[in-house]
Amino acid sequence: MATSPVKTRKMVSRSALLSKPQSKHYDTLLQMSDEDLMAQFQAGTVEAFDILVSRYKDPLTNYIYRFLGDMKECEDLLQETFLRVYRNRHSYRRIAKFSTWLYTIAGNLARSEYRKRKRRRLYSLQSVNRDDEEYEVEIPDEQFSPDKHTESTIQDRHIQEALKQIPEEFREVVVLRDVQNLAYEEIAEITGLPMGTVKSRINRGRTKLQGLLKEVYTSQTPKA
Repeated sequence: MATSPVKTRKMVSRSALLSKPQSKHYDTLLQMSDEDLMAQFQAGTVEAFDILVSRYKDPLTNYIYRFLGDMKECEDLLQETFLRVYRNRHSYRRIAKFSTWLYTIAGNLARSEYRKRKRRRLYSLQSVNRDDEEYEVEIPDEQFSPDKHTESTIQDRHIQEALKQIPEEFREVVVLRDVQNLAYEEIAEITGLPMGTVKSRINRGRTKLQGLLKEVYTSQTPKA
């Protein structure tokens, strides 16, 4: 009998997120690259999957949360990402970096959820609006904090508010580059965008953020 999605989800949760290492070769596995661990997992070594989850659950949580700004939804998508890795492990080919493959899965899920939520909110507004006006609807987004601002909660809040005004296509690549510290090449693979487009969107996203933040900080500067 096939394993149900619910039972599979619980199995992944227990095995990957909560279990303690049992293999005698666990220390050896810990020294392996992501790609070697995937090869071990494809060969049936479940502990290799546990290690991959432990390596990436925090970075992925950070990425998804900053993209969507909803911790509950983030946790669900994190589970779904690792569930897909578990189910589709044999579709992975070593010609791609594991991190690229993983972020592609998570990114597709996050983008899909973002657009569904955006459509739901747009429909909700239109259903109570009697005029034929168009709205640009943005969901409450993440607490985005570039390294130079991480020490200040106040600055972080301002960045969050500014980022809510940045279109999705800019926000995603800026988070991947400045928060996840991924290379341009990897971001291009994850998003399916040409390299030139990736660099352009990152630069435009940063420029928009800087302009918005400059207005905020300038308006708060005490007058002499």
